[in-house]
Order: sequence, then C-alpha cells, then structure tokens
Amino acid sequence: MAPSALICETQPWKDLKAHVDDIKKTHLRELMSDTERCQSMMIEFDGMLLDYSRQRATSDTLNKLKNLAEAAHLKEKINKMFNGERINSTEDRSVLHVALRAPRDSVINSDGKNVVPDVWQVLDKIKDFSERIRSGAWIGATGKALTNVIAVGIGGSFLGPLFVHTALQTDSEASEFAKGRQLRFLANVDPVDVARNITGLDPETTLVVVVSKTFTTAETMLNARTIREWISAALGPEAVAKHMVAVSTNLTLVEKFGIDPNNAFAFWDWVGGRYSVCSAVGVLPLSLQYGFAVVEKFLKGASSIDQHFHSAPIEKNLPVLLGLLSVWNVSFLGYPARAILPYTQALEKFAPHIQQVSMESNGKGVSIDGVPLPFEAGEIDFGEPGTNGQHSFYQLIHQGRVIPCDFIGVVKSQQPVYLKGEVVSNHDELMSNFFAQPDALAYGKTPEQLLKENVPHHLVTHKTFSGDRPSVSLLLPSLNAYNIGQLLAIYEHRVAVEGFVWGINSFDQWGVELGKSLATQVRKQLNASRKKAEPVEGFNFSTTALLTRYLEASTDISKEDCTVLPKM
Repeated sequence: MAPSALICETQPWKDLKAHVDDIKKTHLRELMSDTERCQSMMIEFDGMLLDYSRQRATSDTLNKLKNLAEAAHLKEKINKMFNGERINSTEDRSVLHVALRAPRDSVINSDGKNVVPDVWQVLDKIKDFSERIRSGAWIGATGKALTNVIAVGIGGSFLGPLFVHTALQTDSEASEFAKGRQLRFLANVDPVDVARNITGLDPETTLVVVVSKTFTTAETMLNARTIREWISAALGPEAVAKHMVAVSTNLTLVEKFGIDPNNAFAFWDWVGGRYSVCSAVGVLPLSLQYGFAVVEKFLKGASSIDQHFHSAPIEKNLPVLLGLLSVWNVSFLGYPARAILPYTQALEKFAPHIQQVSMESNGKGVSIDGVPLPFEAGEIDFGEPGTNGQHSFYQLIHQGRVIPCDFIGVVKSQQPVYLKGEVVSNHDELMSNFFAQPDALAYGKTPEQLLKENVPHHLVTHKTFSGDRPSVSLLLPSLNAYNIGQLLAIYEHRVAVEGFVWGINSFDQWGVELGKSLATQVRKQLNASRKKAEPVEGFNFSTTALLTRYLEASTDISKEDCTVLPKM
C-alpha cells in the first residue's frame, strides 16, 4: 500500500500556516473584547464547561482547523478505533481502551469478536475478589484480614492508577469506603522505593498485586521477587499464594512465580500500557481500596466521554477541540510545551500521568507510514496543582517563554473549609486564583498602565507583562469518581486527536526500547565485575570511566550471594 501524503502537504495545513500572520496582528485583549466570539468558545457537556476563548484563535481559525481535521480524515480514524480496526499498524493491534469502560450490553469488535463480554467477565471477577478481600472472607496465611495492598508495576501500570487513587483519597464517598485500608504503589526499581513501600506494613496483613502483561518486565519482576522474599522471610514460602495475585496474560510464568493462576486477572493486546488504568491494571487495586461500586462510577464517567467523543460534531466535541487547538499551538504558533494546572490538590498526580499518555504517544519523528516528519510532533507536558505552581514556575509562564496552559477547576471542593470572619472560604481563595490567572496571561499589563500607577521608570520594563499568552479553562462540577473518569478520557482522546491529525502512530512506543537493551549489556558487566572481578570492557571511554568509578566506590557491597532487605 502506498504511503499516504503527509498532512503538512495538504492545502488546509498551508492555509493555517498563512493564517498565523493574521493572528499575530491581533492581541488577546482585542479578541477577548468580542463577546460573541467568547460566547461561541464555551462548550458544555455532562456538567463540565470548557472555555477556550483565551486561545489565540478566531472563528476563522476554527474553520481552518476543521478543514485540517477533514484533510486528516479525523472522523474516519476515530471510527476505525471504535470499530476495532488495527490502527496500531507497527504492532498490528487494535486500540480499544474504550471497550474497558463500555456498558455491559455494548458491542465493540476486535477481529470480528465482541470483546465487551470478556471485559465484563474480568470486571465481575475483580468485583467478587475485591469483595472477598474487603469483607475478610479471604484471609492471609496466618488468618488475618488483608487490609494493605502494594501494587507492583511501572509506567502505565503505575501512573494512571496512582493518579486515580490520589484523586479519590479525599473524596467523601471513596474515603469512607477506604477506612482502615492502605494502597501503595511500588514502581521504581530503586531499593529506596521498596523501603518506603514496606515501611510500617505487616506481611501478615498485606496483599501484593503484581502488574505485568508478559510477567517479564525487568524492573517490575525484580521488585516482585523482592516483595516475595519479604513475605516469605516473615511467613514462609507457602504464604505467597495467599498474599500475592497478578494482573497478567502469561499464566505459565505467573504459576512458576508461585501465584495461583486462578488469581491472575487478564487484559489484552489491544490495551496499551498508558491507556490501561480502566483495565484490571487499575480497577483491581482501586477496587481493593475503595470497593468496586466506586470504581464502576469512574468507568462510567470515562464511558460518557467516549460516547461524546465518538458522536459529537467537531464544534461541540471537547476532546476534538482540545486536540485541534494543541496542534494549532504546537505546529503553527510554535509553542511546543503545555502546562497542566489543576486547581485542586487531589489532582497532584494528574500531570505526571498525562506526561506519559501524551509524550509516549506523540513523541514521534516519523509518520505512521515511516516517513520522517518535516515538522515536530508532540507536546512537552508538565504541571503542578495551583496555587503551588504559582510560587514555582509561573514567573516563566507570565514573563518568559509562551507556554499554553490548561486550567482545571472544580466548583465544589472535596473537603470544604470555612473559617468564621474570613472574607472567603479556603476553596473560594483557591478559585480566585483559578479565575484570575488566565486573564493575567491573556491581558498582561502595559507600560502605560504601570506609569499611571506611578511605577518608577527603571522598573517599568521589569513589571511589564506582554500578555497574549493562550490558555483553556475546564470547570468540573465536583471531583468524584465519575468526574475523574471524565477527565481521564478527555485527555486520552485529546492525545489521540493530535496523533490522528499529525498522521503518526500514537499507540506504539519504540523509543523506550533502546535504553532498555543497552541496560542489559551494563547489567551483564556489573555482574561480571562484582562476582568475577572482571574489568569493564566494551563501552566507550566515558561510560567505562563512570562504571569503573561506580564499581570502585561501592566495593563494600557483599560479594556473597545472600539476601539483604531494607532495614527501615
């Protein structure tokens, strides 16, 4: 099959390139004075309000972006994803994370088979298992209830579930169901992470969930063996079957590890790691902590956005609009980064998760057909909850580089605080900043305004804010399990839209492979040097020098083949 044309060769792309000069002539102050324009750039869906009026865009820009979407066959690509076609062409896989939260009676096919019944078979198994653990019907090797859970996994097996867990911790309903329970995530192979995770926990009351599709992920399996040793040392090797379960498709290796294959929870090749939080990867540990009923609400929130994304027209479609505006900012206005700024501490782990969803998906240099891109794709994502970020990196956002911002606000706080005699509540104080910051970025402050305020002349340039800095504001009605699911799906689909328009494969991740393969060579060298005193060979001068220094400075490490666990 002949490779398709690059999107940058189409007329709509060229029209947008030419349109940039028109936009640069108009400051956001002027655009924001057009009430009709602002009103047209507010979209409501299922309790959420998206305001993108502070984008450097006009109705003409939106029409041109719509033309670009048509040239990229965006709607066809979305339909292909929902129809289970193998749009991840480099791995020959469907992309069906939407099936993970589809209603039970839905029909979503992959290779001619409806996968929804398989999804619900696993969900029902998770519901039954989590209820047995939570009720005390399933007990540990010494007869005690398992009230602590350590989920062992890395990347998509960790970042998504951690984001949802952190967001639910302070939700009133979820926290009530979580009383007396702990959920921890062990991801980094650094032994410090092991120490932090097992500190204060009793193996007798701890259940471990090992998350690895193939059960071969190097970091995860070393951590799993470490935790297995921690349990075995305290309770004996036979306790492993009572205290460890798996999320994996490799039942042979699960059983070989010492876990009963009946206690393995499946997921499928059409689930990418960074899109797997709605599979057993996230649903199992979250159900153990909060109960399946709470997690099911999270799935329903995501499903609501899935249906909206699939059916809503471009001009009313939240993920599509956000994705197209990101393409506009990155590829045309030349803003490669994006700040994710949730004005709620409960979303402190949201930006780290979206970093992976976005940057692992769209950090590509070739088209889906393998043609080198003559333009840069992907966004550099980072973020921090407000108002903490204001005291960290907002200086750069206001007066340094132009970085488009996503402001995420919540109408009702999870944990409202009111103090008698205060001008506003704590949440109102927080939200005052949520409403003020986008305007500060858009309008800025001119030298003329400063002079009218009698600012000394030598400070005028220092206190001038250029403004004209784009942002979007997303206002959620609350932050419960349902809303968290909505937010996740909006960003997942937004990333897909960007990739569909750029013409790249957002669902593979070959860029993570090279470093891992080189680490294998280093691992062999460390073993040979430690155990057989062999010199460092086969590396460049720099790496040889660093490795030699590392080995010489850590000679206190025991050469005996014995087990040492953290002492915290």
